[in-house]
Amino acid sequence: GKLVARYHKYNLFLGENQFNYPKKPEAVTFETPFGKFGIFTCFDILFYEPAVVLVSKMQVDTVLFPTAWMNVLPFLTAIEFHSAWAMGMRVNVLAANTHNTSMEMTGSGIYAPAGARTYSYNMKTEDGHLLIAELDAHPRLSPASPPAVSWNSYALSVERFSQNDHEFTGIIFEDLFTFTELTKPGGNLTVCQKNLCCHLSYKMAEKRDDEVYVLGAFDGLHVIEGQYYLQVILWRGLLTLGSLFTGTNLQLCGRKREDNVSLLCRSPSAPFVSNRKNTALMLLLLILLFHNQVLADGRLINRNTTSKPVLTVTLYGRWYEKD
Repeated sequence: GKLVARYHKYNLFLGENQFNYPKKPEAVTFETPFGKFGIFTCFDILFYEPAVVLVSKMQVDTVLFPTAWMNVLPFLTAIEFHSAWAMGMRVNVLAANTHNTSMEMTGSGIYAPAGARTYSYNMKTEDGHLLIAELDAHPRLSPASPPAVSWNSYALSVERFSQNDHEFTGIIFEDLFTFTELTKPGGNLTVCQKNLCCHLSYKMAEKRDDEVYVLGAFDGLHVIEGQYYLQVILWRGLLTLGSLFTGTNLQLCGRKREDNVSLLCRSPSAPFVSNRKNTALMLLLLILLFHNQVLADGRLINRNTTSKPVLTVTLYGRWYEKD
């Protein structure tokens, strides 16, 4: 029953102006026989302080993360974002989400640097769920811990592919993306916005005329429901693009595919991760989550295929200094 730590939320979400917050962010930690713990709340995870400070300066092993997380496609769904944060920061994350299906608040999990150990995502009932899993007390010291990633190492060695004639702009979560359409069953494409470029080499098992796939980039300040600077690369199928396209048959968009897609992303003047003040998260939003591995030079490898369709693959980068 002893109170070991108390934390006051620093980054308030839109609509939380009725709450007060500390004048300076708090880096709250406590020691246990099974590692060093840190605490922050909900919207804090999107910002440098206190979230990144706890990892980079305070060297915590595990983050306790209570949240009322509202799932927003395609980037801000609980399971993908929280597991990606644990992987990118190389710490354990214990995420306990409010369960309120009417507000799209669901998705709790126990995440390790190598991937999710267990999670629950229930939109059908209001029932809670107890999650139990084993974690390494000191994940960065564990032999099973993945190596540190140089996110731009491989991508910077790649020559830029020629841009095509199928570029257009579209709004995703109120941000204006630059898109290029994948018009052929395979090939090489480049999409750029400002200094952020992504080079895509891909091969589809089949490309139908009534299916649309796009590669997009956004490099700018996001100002909806908060203000923070993003660098985002997005690969999507038409299933989640909504009104960006017209006259296309949507009935076939969710069927099984066996595609081979390789994403190589770089930002010449400001890499996704150039120092500890920037972070890049690899977000994989699937009907069924599958295991993936990030190599030390920044490449993503999918070890196991999935029988379910991949809706979107995203590289989601935060540039904290430009907030």
